[in-house]
Amino acid sequence: MRLDKFICDCTGLTRSQAGKVIRQKLVTVNGAEAKQPALQLQASDKVFLDGEELELIGLRYIVMHKPAGYICSTEDPDHNTVFALMDEPLLERLHTVGRLDLDTTGMVLITDDGQWSHKISSPKHHCPKTYRVWLADPVPESAIEQFAEGIMLRGEKDLTKPAKLEIIDPHQVLLTISEGRYHQVKRMFGAIGNKVEKLHREQIGALPLDPDLAEGEYRYLTDEEVALFR
Repeated sequence: MRLDKFICDCTGLTRSQAGKVIRQKLVTVNGAEAKQPALQLQASDKVFLDGEELELIGLRYIVMHKPAGYICSTEDPDHNTVFALMDEPLLERLHTVGRLDLDTTGMVLITDDGQWSHKISSPKHHCPKTYRVWLADPVPESAIEQFAEGIMLRGEKDLTKPAKLEIIDPHQVLLTISEGRYHQVKRMFGAIGNKVEKLHREQIGALPLDPDLAEGEYRYLTDEEVALFR
């Protein structure tokens, strides 16, 4: 890899900025002052920028317990984003895998691996997501079959895909869906005459939200957890 590209990948600097710090004699390779941005690095080379060793940042796989009041986008003029909760280098390379609404809490996956993200968020891969839902009115037992058969949402032409509804108590349910239409959970209950009061995502695929992860906290996934979505 070229020296200037290596610096860019480690720091987020542009190619021209990388060339500038090299010309300013701020970069050393194996203890010697670097002079050429096009210098080809070997795997064993040690690169320092202003006395700090640079290391490539590999692909990252993160789970966050999203609190209410944050949105799942990189920037927004009106609301805090989940990335405001993170202390990570090169935040601009990360994206959320799908989205949760501003007032929805729970499990969010964050990565810079686009292919991995697509396997989770694309409807054709049918990755299930489980939500705990608190409702304004009691849920009838008949709703279990309704959700299993699919719900016709207002403004849509096709039924939702079959969903699994488990009634915890009259006002609280677990709902597992395998697609992600706009405000889908809220609209599904609205279609049967009910209103979602609170919504929390508990699980994506075979991975549940870590119970020890407090709201606003995040951690890196293990290799085994990453592999669950491959």
